[in-house]
Amino acid sequence: MARLEAILNKCSELQIGTFIKGSNEDVHDHQIKMMAWMNADSIRETLEQRRVCYWSRSRDTFWRKGDTSGNTQKLIEMRYDCDGDTILVLVDQKGPACHTGARNCFFNVVEQGE
Repeated sequence: MARLEAILNKCSELQIGTFIKGSNEDVHDHQIKMMAWMNADSIRETLEQRRVCYWSRSRDTFWRKGDTSGNTQKLIEMRYDCDGDTILVLVDQKGPACHTGARNCFFNVVEQGE
């Protein structure tokens, strides 16, 4: 857990606060599925349980992916970026990742002029 503590300390130094961005990628199709917030406790739980757990800022509680939808994310590997301000969670995604039913949350295209 020394690395976990180091990345959390780095977030604090960058004044990110108690939350860190958690992006995830499906290990099978290498598609970025979604981004959600994580904190120290949700990261620890993810590592211990091997099932991805985020922090819902709107509900102020843990968000264990799949609890209500059944669309779970099994942790394969966790990485962090060179700046220490983003976590990449490599997952085995079961079912759609997005609450809309889409395979991922990044289906809206920005066109020039918008």
